[in-house]
Amino acid sequence: MTVPSPPAVFDDSPAARKREQRGWYWYDWANSAFPTTVLTVFLGPYLIGIAETASGGPDKSVSALGFDVLPGAYFSFVVGVAAILQIVFMPMAGALADHTGRKKQLMGSFAIAGALATVCFWFVSDGRYLLGGVLFLVANVGFACAMVIYNSFLPDIATPDERDKVSGMGWGFGYLGGGLLLAVHLGLFLNAEALGLETGTAVRIALSSAGLWWGGFTIIPLLRLRNRHALAPRSETAGKAISGSFTQLVRTAIGLKAYPLTLAFLVAYLLYNDGVQTVISFSATYADKELGLGKTVQIGAILMVQFVAFGGALLLSRLATRVGAKRVVLGALVAWTAVVAVAYFLPRGSAVAFFGLGFAIAIVMGGTQALSRSLFSHVIPAGKEAEYYSLYEISDKGSTFLGSFTLGMAYQLSGSYRLAIVSLIAFFILGGAILAAVNLPRAIRAAGNEVPDKI
Repeated sequence: MTVPSPPAVFDDSPAARKREQRGWYWYDWANSAFPTTVLTVFLGPYLIGIAETASGGPDKSVSALGFDVLPGAYFSFVVGVAAILQIVFMPMAGALADHTGRKKQLMGSFAIAGALATVCFWFVSDGRYLLGGVLFLVANVGFACAMVIYNSFLPDIATPDERDKVSGMGWGFGYLGGGLLLAVHLGLFLNAEALGLETGTAVRIALSSAGLWWGGFTIIPLLRLRNRHALAPRSETAGKAISGSFTQLVRTAIGLKAYPLTLAFLVAYLLYNDGVQTVISFSATYADKELGLGKTVQIGAILMVQFVAFGGALLLSRLATRVGAKRVVLGALVAWTAVVAVAYFLPRGSAVAFFGLGFAIAIVMGGTQALSRSLFSHVIPAGKEAEYYSLYEISDKGSTFLGSFTLGMAYQLSGSYRLAIVSLIAFFILGGAILAAVNLPRAIRAAGNEVPDKI
């Protein structure tokens, strides 16, 4: 009978933890290339153009999984499929990481798989829309699964009193890295003709180099992070490992009812993060359709938000060490409510007003996300970090469904983008109210963890 191997004995001194923390930050730097360059700016329009080439025009359908889809809807179709796959695979990845104890190796495997798929966007041309869709599915699942395991390292590498600062530094570092690379890619794209490049070639260079950035910088955290929990025996087959992971996942899901306050936190996060993600994803449409602002203004705002969010994440994380993360998050939700309310009154054609609003969003955006991540780390039982963070990431990745539906219905009924965006205030109010009602010290003690000095 084989038994799990105990983890190696490591130096867990403050200096050793700091070294691991610095390595951990680099994965946020690495993977931010994917959501900024690939998801936010380049892939959607490019993949739609490739589908139009394959169909012979924007009004002619292409085939995807047996459905006839217009090229303009193809990317949305692929994103929807990717969301379903994420919901399926993230809990599996979390359970496998906790069951085997090989968190570092699994995070690296998912990250490198996603990065390689992103590099292969170089080959998406000449109507190869199906190849582009498949590569996106692989990259997106790899990104999500690696992120689950990456987040689960936070309780391992930081004491309860350090986590707000460490999480904030990670988010901030990610915004900085993603912003720097995006600035290079936008420079390449806007000056493609002067550089003797076709527009499509410039986009493929941007997409592929985002994969190289992601995979290359992932090496740093893989060299510094350490597995801490007992390792499953190497003789255990992949089938047994997956089967054991499923069994453990089912037990965790059933056992969640023993932690009602943790569940309440997840519900609060799902609601207010739904509002955050929908505002972010809807901002370009709002700028275009309601404010009449061009692509140059939109691109400039995207870059500005990336760099300001770096400072915002650090600022709010530092504030959390003084007054507590819960208070800072609740204050940030009040700020989100004010931002959405102000958006209703923005004058048409005013780039200055739009940049001002973007600046305010950037200040609270990084801090809201970073502190939510660190707060959740306190209310999960030891040894099940990756499984619980898979539930957290499902709340994150699936959250825009409710927000998008609410926004769409508000526009459908009113015909006004201004009224539509104001409808999102409900998510910040409801999510904030539930979070305010959660007794975090009690939730932390119920999970068997130490209550930090400021929470």
